[in-house]
Amino acid sequence: MKKNYLKSLLALGLSASMLVACGSTGGTNSSKATTDSGAKSAASAASTAASTATSSAPASNGEAVRLVNGKIEIDKQLQAAAKLFKEKTGHEVVIESMGGGVDIQGQIKSYFAADNMPDMFVIGGDGDYKNWEGKCADLSDCKFASDTDFGYKDKNDGTLVGFPYAVEGYGITYNADILEKAGIDPASLTSYDAFKAAFEKLDSMKAELGLDAVASVTAESGQMFWSTGNHILGYYYSGGLQRGDNSILDKALAGEFDKARLAEFADMVELLFKYADQQVLLSGTYDDQLAKWAQGKTAFITQGNWVDPSLSQYNVSFKCGIAPLAFTKADMQNVLADCPSWWCVYKDSKNIQVCKDFLDFLATTDEGQTVLVKDAGMISPYKSSKIVPAAPLATSLKTYVDAGKTSSWAWSNMPEGIAQNAFGLVFESFAKGDLDKAGFVEAMQTTLADYIANNK
Repeated sequence: MKKNYLKSLLALGLSASMLVACGSTGGTNSSKATTDSGAKSAASAASTAASTATSSAPASNGEAVRLVNGKIEIDKQLQAAAKLFKEKTGHEVVIESMGGGVDIQGQIKSYFAADNMPDMFVIGGDGDYKNWEGKCADLSDCKFASDTDFGYKDKNDGTLVGFPYAVEGYGITYNADILEKAGIDPASLTSYDAFKAAFEKLDSMKAELGLDAVASVTAESGQMFWSTGNHILGYYYSGGLQRGDNSILDKALAGEFDKARLAEFADMVELLFKYADQQVLLSGTYDDQLAKWAQGKTAFITQGNWVDPSLSQYNVSFKCGIAPLAFTKADMQNVLADCPSWWCVYKDSKNIQVCKDFLDFLATTDEGQTVLVKDAGMISPYKSSKIVPAAPLATSLKTYVDAGKTSSWAWSNMPEGIAQNAFGLVFESFAKGDLDKAGFVEAMQTTLADYIANNK
């Protein structure tokens, strides 16, 4: 593939992608109306709003405390936590949940520019934190600070600035009942060759198993860039590596992919796309992707344990679990598990102590931990928590955490916007057939190098 053609393709597509994504600011709503999670799935709610809090009990300065949350799928649970906190303290916490294709950091920046900064807000890692260096309160004196190893610290002075609310993990999620019927042991899915054999077998048994496709994957870049350009690509950065091994990440931050590793990764992406439901792959939303798998129409889905809270909406009764997205020829037994994001407290908030009290309530009380772990289906990052997950995928993930078989979420330390404004389109172009495998590898390298060079 010639570079001139490649650059034209990326320029045209990325412009469209950015327009779609940046035009999605309607995905949040500052009203106090409750999102009807029973009628909508998590991702549908992202396109309409998220919200919370109850009556008008004042915070310490007479105003409600605002939290911008980036996980739309736990909006309902956070609303419940805010209600409990208000009952205990009289302080109101308004949850503004954003997700889907919303440019969350862009929205927070617009709040800052309008002098309407929330008291608490989400960051996803180093790339996001660069926006807010010097603007976050020190949380070191909070009760939660000494009870976790997952707090986010400023790289310059080691100050604790980010509250970890959960440990999450992902790889490729499977329907265990379908695999059992096909005679496939999920524990054997630890290499590319094992997945290839499993996909081929399942594809040959689709009619017998009632499947529309082997996998539920979506590469639509306008809304789903976070799934392809962050989560799936995240396995390239750290899949199979020991926690803290940043060798592949450091190379990427310098603008270069490891060619041999990227070629292996491309093989896996090609496999996923080949055996995916094509309608969902090319134009599906998160809702479409989840529904296809939750209704038993695919054996796999490229999502993690954050889908747990949505399973009841589909009356899921089948057994399920998480396997590594093992794209290498060598055995890969680790899943990626880490904090999905952190909450920071704005240093100029008039309600810093109320914010700290709310965070401690979530981290150090049984009521708060029950909401985050049992109700939201996540794993606690807090050592003293006695609340264990009951949701199936969180339970599956915890077996990897307990066994020490986890790798880091290195992707969260890539530059802000690289998935949304760069990689998402390359995945979509590969899915559409505009790029072959060699073109995908070249496009990824060119896109990375250009993005790093232009965002120094």
